[in-house]
Amino acid sequence: MPGQKPLDPSSSPRAMLGSELRHQRNAANLTQEEVGRPLFLSASFIGQLESGLRRMQMEYALHFDKTFDTNGFFERHCQALKKSKYPDHFAEAAEAEAIAVVIKEYAQALIPGVLQTEAYARAVFRAYQPTAIEDVIDELIAARLDRAKLLKDPTRPMVWTVLDEAILRRPVGGPAVMAATLRHIARMIRQRRIIVQVLPFGAGAHASLEGTIQLLAFEDAPPLAYLQSLGSGQLLDDPASVARHELTYDLLRATALSPENSLALIESVAEDYEHAEQKP
Repeated sequence: MPGQKPLDPSSSPRAMLGSELRHQRNAANLTQEEVGRPLFLSASFIGQLESGLRRMQMEYALHFDKTFDTNGFFERHCQALKKSKYPDHFAEAAEAEAIAVVIKEYAQALIPGVLQTEAYARAVFRAYQPTAIEDVIDELIAARLDRAKLLKDPTRPMVWTVLDEAILRRPVGGPAVMAATLRHIARMIRQRRIIVQVLPFGAGAHASLEGTIQLLAFEDAPPLAYLQSLGSGQLLDDPASVARHELTYDLLRATALSPENSLALIESVAEDYEHAEQKP
């Protein structure tokens, strides 16, 4: 895997496991392909484990402990990875998102998590779980807002989002919540922290009618694509599949409004919501 750089084992459990795997593999004078073969894993996948990009599964941990005679090291620390604050189907994608240098996303039904306000997130989670106690909803919101911290860095990751116009028009949480959320997005656009385009209804049929796409690029690892549906998600690393979704995203960007016209539409819709809120 090209561009292997030193890991900071203290940065996360995955980084620690990846650093140790690389150390043990090099000490045993094995290639990534040789390590992955018994598990039917590609050399690229082993490289992603070593870089902390992919989540260590228990079956891998048990195999590595046996292969390298590490006295349960990988098994013990793999247990720590199970304590994610995210749902199982999204945990690996969220952890990869946190170390990506470029995040590109087409959102079809709701504002992406890293761009949501607390009130918008609360409305979303309450709709998902209408009978959940407030503490459960609060925990979900805290995890979602924690993802947004990656935008506190003024330059990275680069975030480029295409929002379907339906997202702007659906009053999640009511007019006041939508107005505040769209103003929040517009503020980040004007601060040049994010790039946003809106895919208008007038575009008609487009390249991703069947769902959302998230594309993640990294400094020292191949890109990934994440596809999500209700209660499930798939993180793809196959180069051909990722390339196909990259093309889909490029087609969406070409069909969407320009960033300038998108900002104007977002602010116009926010103003409409503000006026609606002021009506008696």
